[in-house]
Amino acid sequence: MRSVKIVTPAFLMLALAAAPAFAQTSIISPVNGQQVSSPFTLNMTANSCSSLPVSAVGYSLDSSSSTSSWPATYIDGPVGAPGGWHTLHVKVWNDQGGVCVTDVSIDVTSGATAASSGASVVPSNAVSISSIQTLGNWVAIHDGGTTGWSSGTTYVTGSPSLTGGARLFADEFNDFGGERFSAQFAGTTTEQNFFYDGWVYIANDTNGFSNLEFDLNQTLSNGLTVIMGFQCDSWNNTWDYAVNGGSPTKPWDTWGHASAACNVHQWGVNQWHHVQIYYTRNDSGWVTYHDVWLDGHEEGINVTAFSGYELGWAPSVLTNFQIDGSSSGTTWSNVYLDELTVYRW
Repeated sequence: MRSVKIVTPAFLMLALAAAPAFAQTSIISPVNGQQVSSPFTLNMTANSCSSLPVSAVGYSLDSSSSTSSWPATYIDGPVGAPGGWHTLHVKVWNDQGGVCVTDVSIDVTSGATAASSGASVVPSNAVSISSIQTLGNWVAIHDGGTTGWSSGTTYVTGSPSLTGGARLFADEFNDFGGERFSAQFAGTTTEQNFFYDGWVYIANDTNGFSNLEFDLNQTLSNGLTVIMGFQCDSWNNTWDYAVNGGSPTKPWDTWGHASAACNVHQWGVNQWHHVQIYYTRNDSGWVTYHDVWLDGHEEGINVTAFSGYELGWAPSVLTNFQIDGSSSGTTWSNVYLDELTVYRW
């Protein structure tokens, strides 16, 4: 099992101890007091900090101790944040370790009201379970459907976090092994519509893994387990959906490749990404994968596939979060999940 070690660059350590100072910083968007949807675009440039050359720029939200930073003089990219009023701290470091901070107050509309968000498909009578990432029953296991081996640990942490309680999934992989994390959050069996809504943060880089998997599994009162599996597949550059190519008693697990593109190596690191998935199922084990939203961008999947299994499980609803290694050698990853909510109706 790999211990998690978060290394703070020297210039960030100095920055945390430094007082805000004068900076020639231009923030194009968002402007102070602006209402934005999440993710919003932070567009800023800086040409000096305390009259010294700029060595890096970055940002943090509210009182979070997590700062995203880059060795550059500008930022023009997405920032994820939960709904409500927040203080965006736009930071500039000079080549002597000094930091200059400009604060911007923003009002972030929630996923349910943002026009680009998939949460608009959720009806008002849907049952929701929120903060699933904070549940104490998460377990980790190597996925026997992958080669090699893997080892993982998980726990709740306050940084980086959108809510103050994100869950870290820290993994070590060898020979393309995959580590699966699971938590049961409900015991009902009647709902047929599901909406997965969570935020993902990849620390440092994506070199150690190639797939991120977001599953919902439901065991019905008739004993059939429906696996609504969905993943970002960086090998095929597609969103994939789970398929049982056999029967409930003699299953053959495989993945179908949607026409919608996805590659985790193209996701920005050290920032939050909003993942939303809409699935439905029937009582015979057929699942329709409707749509996926990544950072508010909608991709239609519109595929129906069989995914029913006779597993002998008790009635339940659970979620899997799986990470698959990217190499025949040994690699690592640190991925965080926050504000995980599942709606069902």
